[in-house]
Amino acid sequence: MKITDVLTKDTILLNLQSQSKEAVIDELIEKLYTAGKLNDKEAYKEAILARESQSTTGIGEGIAIPHAKTNAVSEPAIAFGRSTDGIDYESLDGQNAHLFFMIAAYEGANNDHLATLSRLSSFLMDPNFRKSLESAATEKEILDAIDTKEKEIEKEENPTSSASSKQKILAVTACPTGIAHTYMAADALKAKAKEMDVHLKVETNGSSGIKNALTKKDIDEAHAIIVAADKQVEMERFNGKHVIQVPVAQGIRKPQQLIQQALDQDAPVYKSNGETTNVDEKKAASSGRSGFYKHLMSGVSNMLPFVVGGGILIAISFIFGINAADPKDPSYHPIAEALSTIGGGNAFALMIPVLAGFIAMSIADRPGFAPGMVGGFMAASGGAGFLGGLIAGFLAGYLVLGLKKLFSSLPQSLEGIKPVLLYPLFGILFTGLIMMFIVIEPVKALNDALTLWLKGMGTGNLVFLGLILGGMMAVDMGGPINKAAFTFGIAMIDAGNFAPHAAIMAGGMVPPLGLALSTTLFKKKYTKAEREAGKTNYIMGASFITEGAIPFAAADPGRVIPAAVIGSAVAGALSMVFGIGLPAPHGGAFVIPIVNGNPLLYVLAILIGSVVTAFIAGILKKEVQEDKKELAA
Repeated sequence: MKITDVLTKDTILLNLQSQSKEAVIDELIEKLYTAGKLNDKEAYKEAILARESQSTTGIGEGIAIPHAKTNAVSEPAIAFGRSTDGIDYESLDGQNAHLFFMIAAYEGANNDHLATLSRLSSFLMDPNFRKSLESAATEKEILDAIDTKEKEIEKEENPTSSASSKQKILAVTACPTGIAHTYMAADALKAKAKEMDVHLKVETNGSSGIKNALTKKDIDEAHAIIVAADKQVEMERFNGKHVIQVPVAQGIRKPQQLIQQALDQDAPVYKSNGETTNVDEKKAASSGRSGFYKHLMSGVSNMLPFVVGGGILIAISFIFGINAADPKDPSYHPIAEALSTIGGGNAFALMIPVLAGFIAMSIADRPGFAPGMVGGFMAASGGAGFLGGLIAGFLAGYLVLGLKKLFSSLPQSLEGIKPVLLYPLFGILFTGLIMMFIVIEPVKALNDALTLWLKGMGTGNLVFLGLILGGMMAVDMGGPINKAAFTFGIAMIDAGNFAPHAAIMAGGMVPPLGLALSTTLFKKKYTKAEREAGKTNYIMGASFITEGAIPFAAADPGRVIPAAVIGSAVAGALSMVFGIGLPAPHGGAFVIPIVNGNPLLYVLAILIGSVVTAFIAGILKKEVQEDKKELAA
């Protein structure tokens, strides 16, 4: 569905009269109703307001995209409105909105309106496109601008026959959380491909699902494929094609090198049985991150929703008292017990089995899942904890790979019973026996020793630990070192020690917050684009999304990374000094009120670390050469 299929002259308002958020919603709804697109404008307004109650659709940069899917819509449509003075729409960046797109989709329809919403959001991030909408004098000029933009994107993604002589490169990007690296890598690759005049199509495997999926025709015509991913993606479809497999961070930092490598077909040919054929096997093996890390991240990414949701519920239960979930304690409260039961007794209890299950599945595909889950459950219930779950996942995965080879010589007539009988039966049996008699007891003893060691550490040692963990969060900002520290913190929460993860979250919040502050205090040291990115980093930092600092680090690693590491290390050390414990593994500013210890001191640790990063970066960086008008912006 094209935007211009559902946006017409009779749903365009070039001069909105509204002065408030609700008024502009009413004005756009009235325009849709008058154009015959709604059969019940009151019901449609309820649906719009219900969507706004979840989170504002004012996405920033002067744009708002209210939308709803309801039976009150008689025909899918978009209303466009423009306000010269701007309207306070409670936008994410706190600025007035000037351009409004209201999307109306009817219940029961497909998800075309979601694709339209995504495409609109992407278009509107282009400042030149926004300017064309702001300067358009007539409804026709608005439609022409949108139509031109759509054709431009369509040409890039689906070249005409005249461009068929170009070598077609495909890419897939994916990171464990699917929030930042996935899309940053995609944008970096697309921008560099455009600069190199190379046709490139990128599929993103983000937190909201797969976008711009590669088709069979795309793959058949592809010269080579770049897979920049830190979690498992569907690889069987690339059988017989030259495939470059690298960490997602390389998609951000080395897009030109990857595209050139794809053009040269300097990559192994992917084989669906897991083997590669190329004259330079060593080079192929060194081009990507180790399988261990990819399998681990597959487990961690699928575990995170259980960790975050369950951990925060447990933390909220502490508001009623540390022991308020215990019916025998004088501070007992039934709500605290319910929160603790849901978060800890159920969601958090699934953390280790899910981790192990998806690690095993990453190694051995679907047959590895059940043995991994069972091994992870045994580790959790047997006291082997997080480390036991890791061992269970890898153990189950490689055991099932062994079973596949063992049963490969069975007659073809028995092929159908392998995945439903042989793999689960023997996979669960052997994983369970090894976990029960070999793994659980030694790992439990190791966990107990580690917990006692941490509890017995003096203040000086704790400060040093906080310094190391905090600094690790900023070294690669979402990469393997960052994830290693984060994984250690979750393991400590699982063991009942909340102090390490407090230092970890403080260290992870500092890079985006510190660089955002630096762009505010040292404007002459940053380009206009970086100053704009700095505004977004205030939100990303407060939300504990360290990846927001990556563009700054990629542009000037020699100055930015040391500044970020030092500030994060300071924040982690101060968190330990202040005796802060964090029972929730994620949440950023939203979980600060429920830390163990003084929340204000925790905020102070994060602020001090951010200020340190801001000033070191501001001092180290050189002034950028921009005209005075731009610097004043």
